[in-house]
Amino acid sequence: MNTHLHITAWALALILFIVAIILHKQGKQKGAKIVQMVLRLDYLLILYSGGDLIANYFGGDSPMMVEAIIKGIAGVWVIAAMEMTLGKIKDNDSAKAGWIQLIIALAITIALGFFRLPGGLLP
Repeated sequence: MNTHLHITAWALALILFIVAIILHKQGKQKGAKIVQMVLRLDYLLILYSGGDLIANYFGGDSPMMVEAIIKGIAGVWVIAAMEMTLGKIKDNDSAKAGWIQLIIALAITIALGFFRLPGGLLP
């Protein structure tokens, strides 16, 4: 159940992130601000569901605990990179560093979440 909530919250966050960028680029600052506030509420769902998923690894002697912790850190890094990128775009500054960090952190998070940890795409 929490895995589905977590994946849905991340998918929604990525969609809201793209919509906020488009609205900023179109000069619709009020709409972009509203979308960004909803995105920040979605971060709370992500953090809650992700924290609950990580807590499952602390119950026993799980060999995947370190990878789960790294995924959690990378997930928080994704959120920080999204916020940094949106802030730079809003201020019309270069967002290159934010994009690079976002891509790296998202790649780590997806690789660990879907391909290494239980509950992903691979058995």
